[in-house]
Amino acid sequence: MIRIGIDTGGTFTDVVAFDEGSGEIFTTKTPSTPSNPADGFMAGVNKVLEQVGLPPDSGDAISAVSHGTTVATNQLLEGKVDRVGFITNDGYESVLEIARQSVPDGYGNSYFWVKPNRIVPRDLVKTVVGRLDFHGNEIRPFDEDQARTVARWFKAQGVNTLGVCLLHSYANPVHEQRMREILTEEHPEAIVSVSSEVLREYREYERSMTTLVDASVKPSVSRYIDNIKSRLDAFTASDGERSIPFYVMKSNGGVLSADEVVKQPITTVLSGPAAGALGAALIAQNAGFDRVLTCDGGGTSTDVSVVIDGEPTLTTEGTVGVYPSKIPMIDVVTVGAGGGSIAWLSPEDGLKVGPASAGADPGPICYAKGGTDVTITDAHVMLGRIPAHLLGGEIGLDAEAAEAGVVELAARLGLTPAECAMGVLEISAWNQANALRQITVKRGLDVRDFTLTTFGGSGSLLLCRLMDILDIPTVLVPPNPGNVSAFGLLTVDVKNDYVQTHVTLHENIEVGSLHAYFDELTDRAREALDKEGFTSDQHRFVRTADLRYFGQAFEVRVPVDEGAVTQELVDAAADLFHAEHRALYGYDFAEDPTQQVEWVNLRVSGIGPITRPAFVSSAPEDGAVSGAEAGAPTPTSHRAVCFDPGVGVVDTPIHWRPDLAAGTVITGPVIIEEFGSTVPVHPGFVATIDNFLNIIVTREGVTR
Repeated sequence: MIRIGIDTGGTFTDVVAFDEGSGEIFTTKTPSTPSNPADGFMAGVNKVLEQVGLPPDSGDAISAVSHGTTVATNQLLEGKVDRVGFITNDGYESVLEIARQSVPDGYGNSYFWVKPNRIVPRDLVKTVVGRLDFHGNEIRPFDEDQARTVARWFKAQGVNTLGVCLLHSYANPVHEQRMREILTEEHPEAIVSVSSEVLREYREYERSMTTLVDASVKPSVSRYIDNIKSRLDAFTASDGERSIPFYVMKSNGGVLSADEVVKQPITTVLSGPAAGALGAALIAQNAGFDRVLTCDGGGTSTDVSVVIDGEPTLTTEGTVGVYPSKIPMIDVVTVGAGGGSIAWLSPEDGLKVGPASAGADPGPICYAKGGTDVTITDAHVMLGRIPAHLLGGEIGLDAEAAEAGVVELAARLGLTPAECAMGVLEISAWNQANALRQITVKRGLDVRDFTLTTFGGSGSLLLCRLMDILDIPTVLVPPNPGNVSAFGLLTVDVKNDYVQTHVTLHENIEVGSLHAYFDELTDRAREALDKEGFTSDQHRFVRTADLRYFGQAFEVRVPVDEGAVTQELVDAAADLFHAEHRALYGYDFAEDPTQQVEWVNLRVSGIGPITRPAFVSSAPEDGAVSGAEAGAPTPTSHRAVCFDPGVGVVDTPIHWRPDLAAGTVITGPVIIEEFGSTVPVHPGFVATIDNFLNIIVTREGVTR
């Protein structure tokens, strides 16, 4: 039986198959189909089945399929949100307009910042009388007649996607539940999201936005998932009795069955980048690196994240485009610097790169599919850093057309073609470097303490320049780097997150009440795992809590140990909060009795473990000759490559990566090519193949 992971990107769909019997891994790629991503998905399934030696359109040998999707992400990034209605409390119709007073990039940016359009215009916001306090006690009864009037109004207006967020429904969902029932009766065609199911957490603006984002992506995600699921069902085993289990990657670092994920589509907003971060984290940890920066370069964008002790960092303060989202997600920063990112001139005739992308169609000029804009890929082709083909020769590139495009752009800038191409790559490298600084330096971390792991089709092309800009000592490039995100999908457990706001001072905390809340959240997590088919002995639960000093506006998340909730346990969590606060902000008030600790949110994650692919060492057996002892390998060819316009082209050896044995050491300049990726090693750098066939790049004369 094989398990398949499929990551759909803007340019290519990456596929990895894991043979659960032999442990063998198969990888391939196929062009993405933006007009209907399901076509590229199914083409990838058939292609990897052929590679394994199985007939196409057959589900007999497929045990499960896991998928990372960017449907919700792209919809939000592109602002393609259909008409959405919003129902809230009477007197709170301006909650979206008021939002928060903070301005992106600080108040120095307030003069230039233009407030984005709200996700719901004012004319589609309706209110209902009724009010609860923060304990969940009813202050004013829910006006059912007004609720029916609102439901009928939205039906008459043809607004079929609705979000409901009523004050303090995190404490008591009764009013929201009744609103949903009335909508079902009066407007049965409506797709509805209610905040008490999406996010049981206080702060009405963030809860409203998260609920509305969930509602806005529900139609498109549901159509997409249902389309793929129906086509996978056509792969049903020949006996007709087994459907292929289909899982979708979530932003929190877990997967969920397709049937369940369509009920909470907001959890998929960073589906693809999350899988890449998890796959890279596992590979780097296996290679002996516990502090890692991941850099996932695709055709449209580059995603970066931080991994410490094998675990990517999580956040509940994320945004997708201009939309804040409070759901737990892997802390990923995305920058428009992918292989298809377009080079263009500003009104002042300055060279810019991205965020607009040529995508898969028409793609870069070198794709010869009608593209007319110079892209990062065209610059690499013109400089000789990548071959005149992709996917091991499956897709040919028009190097002459790419050069002609760069020559034309260079003439407009008054530069030589080589200087122009280098300028495009330099801007891209700095864009990526700034994103890496954003997740390290701005969070109190020293980027020089980390190993950079580069993957994705374009992720490794600028690694040497990133080492120079950021002073990073080591870079790791995994085998089949273009398929790491798809590989990550095969390493991910089923995971659900549950949260309950419970604001109370530490000195006033009632252990029994805290225990009851954690038990309720755990029961919900247990029920979800039962639905996913996990037995009780497989269930694993992780408890955390959000704490702060009284008067602060934001919290720090700390783990809460397993076992009965006792005073000793909650005191230990508070002590850990002091230490985490110091690590984040450089100070704490552990010794100041006037500064009180406040508990805010309680969280439980329910985890159902899966069997991960094992890493097989390629270290030579005793008595065998290692790559280092065998001497420098013979290049497959040579190519003229420009690493520095001031020096000009250099006759550079080309190596085919599968031919490089563990222990091989190659000094730059050199180009290492494989099926889905290319690694240019600049002069002054050294590439070493480790025992797991990772490429470890360091500066010449520096040992790891």
